[in-house]
Amino acid sequence: MHRVAVLLLPPVVGFDATIAPLMFSNASDDDGNPLYDVVTCALSGDPVAATTGFSVLAEAGPEALVTADTVVIPGTRYPSAREDGTLTPDVAAALALIRPAARLVSICTGAFVLAAAGLLDGRPATTHWRFADDLRRLHPRVRVDENVLFVDDGDILSSAGLAAGIDLCLHIIRSDHGAQVANAVARYCVVPPWREGGQAQFIDRQVPAPDHFSTAPTREWALRHLHEELTVSRLARHAKMSARTFSRRFREETGQAPGTWIRNRRIDFARELLESRDHPVDEVARLSGLGSGANLRHHLRRGVGMSPSSYRKVYQGA
Repeated sequence: MHRVAVLLLPPVVGFDATIAPLMFSNASDDDGNPLYDVVTCALSGDPVAATTGFSVLAEAGPEALVTADTVVIPGTRYPSAREDGTLTPDVAAALALIRPAARLVSICTGAFVLAAAGLLDGRPATTHWRFADDLRRLHPRVRVDENVLFVDDGDILSSAGLAAGIDLCLHIIRSDHGAQVANAVARYCVVPPWREGGQAQFIDRQVPAPDHFSTAPTREWALRHLHEELTVSRLARHAKMSARTFSRRFREETGQAPGTWIRNRRIDFARELLESRDHPVDEVARLSGLGSGANLRHHLRRGVGMSPSSYRKVYQGA
């Protein structure tokens, strides 16, 4: 079983510390068997202070890192990395225990720890938008992008602040085990199953005035009608708004234009159908609203670098 170790460095961001254990622990196969073995670890057996008024008692010490396939570092105010861009000897020794083949993941300001270890030099990464300039100043060789929710650079992944860690964990689960498993985890956690990694962080965006209607009911309706023509005009009529107001409101709430959001949901649904059904490719394209098998092939190759048949074989072959 894939082993995930979550390294808690004090003072750890309390919300961030819970994300990976919750998400990965709830990923299971069709028979209910867990797909990840998740353990929290710390530098010592003492409770780890959190930033939000409580402490966390980790299950293991740094020795858990030795056998980890994925190591997650949640957000932290660990002074050495956050203020000086360096590691104290105990943290450096702990990170040295990680196997070279292990996948590394940072949530929020956990990126400062990876950067202080020199692991992000020359690589793209993100962190909470508020602290991006600090990361850039301390580590000028890191290609910091504060305008995205998460960055997948293969063996090292990083997320923006707080809830973006949920998006990154779902992305990892989806990449490891497919959309069905990730969607099931999202449903359990009552969160959106998919937000694009390239979607902008919500920086200085004002909360819409309360007299505006939400587009959420229309988005829910659209997910049940992906196979139909979904123009902005039709969506706006369903929401009882003008097309202009609907488009503006939709972007405020999702960070995306309606057409982009619909296309991404159709691709996501097509992937789920390929993973779980034996429909012909043209039928998958029709049911997901992508129109034709050629259009589905185009989007799938662009998104995951595979043809529909190859994608299906990966997730149904076993």
